Amino acid sequence: MKRLVTLLLLAGAALTACGSDDASGERDRTSPASAPSEESEPAATEPTTPSAGPRGPLVRLRESQLGPVLFDGRDRALYLFTRDPKDRTRCYGACAAAWPPFYARARPRAGRGVDGGLLGTIRRRDGRRQVTYKGQALYFYVDDPRGQVLCNDIAEFGGTWYALTARGDPPA
Repeated sequence: MKRLVTLLLLAGAALTACGSDDASGERDRTSPASAPSEESEPAATEPTTPSAGPRGPLVRLRESQLGPVLFDGRDRALYLFTRDPKDRTRCYGACAAAWPPFYARARPRAGRGVDGGLLGTIRRRDGRRQVTYKGQALYFYVDDPRGQVLCNDIAEFGGTWYALTARGDPPA
């Protein structure tokens, strides 16, 4: 019980503080996935039909206070984590509670202004696929309101979190 309370307190601290520095992320021991899953994860605004087949999540370019950056199809800002090596993730536990991974059950789709050739997926330890852009795993910040980027250039969990431009780089 004491351990559960401790874990809940750590998760709560991570969720409330965009910008505290904690190096508790863990290394992923799985290899990157080479092909996306066959299942779909439609966005709320996407119509689906039984014969439509799998549709992956949408990644699109949207204006923000930082200029045009990547968002998902539900207007949630997407971030990269500098502690992640290319095609791998180190964000688990409290890190993933504060910075939820952007999952996909099918190949991610590029919206206007997004280079579809830079989109991909990796497999996490639990077997779920996480969307990547230019080889970097993508995440959300748990407290970002839709359409806003609150935690760009924030040091947390042993790395820095950045929104991404269409080139896959942090905004200037």
